[in-house]
Amino acid sequence: MGNNEPCRITYFPKEIIDKFPPPDTFTFPFFYEPHPLTRVAAEAVQEYLETQTELDHNFGLQNDSSVGAIGKMFGVLVVQDKEGRIGYLSAFSGKLAGTNDHLNFVPPVFDMLVENSFFLNGIVVIDTVNNQLCDIESDEGYIRLKSEREQISAQSQLELLAFKLELKTNKEHRKNARIKYINRLSEFEYARLEADLVRQSLHDKHRLKVLTEKWKLQLAELGTELASFENRMEWLKAERKARSAELQDKLFKQYVFLNQSGQEKSLQELFSVTAFGKPPSGAGECATPKLLQAAFLNGYRPIAMAEFWWGASPKSEIRKHRQYYPACTGKCKPILTHMLEGMLIDENPFLEIPVPLRSLEIIYEDADLIIVNKPTKLRSVPGVDVMDSVYSRLQDIVPDVEPLIVHRLDMDTSGLMVVAKTSEVHRHLQRQFLRRTVKKRYTALLSKSIDGDEGSINLPLRADLYNRPRQLVCFEHGKECSTRWKVIDRRGTTTRVHFWPQTGRTHQLRMHAAHELGLNAPIIGDDLYGTPAERLFLHAAHLSFVHPTTKEMMIFELEEEF
Repeated sequence: MGNNEPCRITYFPKEIIDKFPPPDTFTFPFFYEPHPLTRVAAEAVQEYLETQTELDHNFGLQNDSSVGAIGKMFGVLVVQDKEGRIGYLSAFSGKLAGTNDHLNFVPPVFDMLVENSFFLNGIVVIDTVNNQLCDIESDEGYIRLKSEREQISAQSQLELLAFKLELKTNKEHRKNARIKYINRLSEFEYARLEADLVRQSLHDKHRLKVLTEKWKLQLAELGTELASFENRMEWLKAERKARSAELQDKLFKQYVFLNQSGQEKSLQELFSVTAFGKPPSGAGECATPKLLQAAFLNGYRPIAMAEFWWGASPKSEIRKHRQYYPACTGKCKPILTHMLEGMLIDENPFLEIPVPLRSLEIIYEDADLIIVNKPTKLRSVPGVDVMDSVYSRLQDIVPDVEPLIVHRLDMDTSGLMVVAKTSEVHRHLQRQFLRRTVKKRYTALLSKSIDGDEGSINLPLRADLYNRPRQLVCFEHGKECSTRWKVIDRRGTTTRVHFWPQTGRTHQLRMHAAHELGLNAPIIGDDLYGTPAERLFLHAAHLSFVHPTTKEMMIFELEEEF
């Protein structure tokens, strides 16, 4: 292969093009099977990454340290140049080895790291503000005053609490005295007692006021001394915020993206119409927008794309070494929607209805509920663009009843679902799910032979806001998520397991199977956290609950078809 250094294109030999003819339509970037040409290109980039010695980047691979390891997403774009020759461009997401400038990869849409750039100059100003804040926070006088305020605040709270307890005891004594003497003393004597008790009460209130004012005064004096520091810190923080916002806004305007018609749109413009309202951090730095930008600038026609992960997996999301992944939705979809405008693109697979339109299989039905066998590739409820679902099919089967979905299975998961026929039954079944008294068991076929025979997985999950519907492991903000598992059998390089989810989080079983802190073995056919196959090998095989009307235990078993 030849390499044209100025435009960073690598051409395929004729025999490769003859063997793998280019596709007629461009890759749908958010769900795809890599075209053979992109695989050839990706393997060449991977060979370079394995053998290169000039990149000072810790990928966390065999010869790297695990400390500070950062895996990286790489991308390839098959293109046709103005002379009709077919080659490819390559790129990485973000920075590589702390810089954007690497001969074998296309440049960024905007290089904020060039010497003396407005971005680096702006960072210097912000760093100066940060240094001033650090100077104040480390000032001995400020530290001493803060410590004194904390000590006096704690001491005042303790003393006031003890005094209030004393006053509460005094009040109780006065109450008891009134009860004790109301029938023992004459009216005149009791009036004198009452007057004395009132004086005691007023005296206690006065003492509390004096004590409260004493502490308030001491704290106020310290507050006055601290104000000179804290006011300066608040001003610096406001300055930092304003400088950061100004720098970010200016930066977003520098990221201007082309499409094949030569139309330009900035990051700010592209994200102003999204739910975010403004670009998220890192938008515009992903591999595919970089590649398309380079192609349009050099007059190349984009043919196919693919992205793969290289290096250690991050702790939060599922990323496997050498595995292909779609472009992210949150950061890339607004950009790519513009950049791919007017191009012939593969059909959106999310709009397909792969399950034949047929009557839904009903396992059980009575006056209160229905148990269905949901096939794989069928939604539980209608989507934004596709209406076909368990819900819509039940509307056709039982047109006189409004089906009420109690729980959902992922579109790619097959198996048992319970659907209520009345709102009362729906509420009753939902309470059972919320109280975790419903018993569910799933069968899955894992892509690896795993160690151990049974156990529990506890990994908290939260939504990946910039790449829905994917989930993240997050120990800080994630929701509790627990799964029991047990091996059924091992078949060569695969493992069949039973899963008992103790919680009901989105993609719980798929994440717990795939994540390196879980079983580290994606379910076969998991196109989000593993590799695609003819189906997701995950099946809801057992479902049991108390019937809302008869109060009988309802138990259903449905064997998987894999």
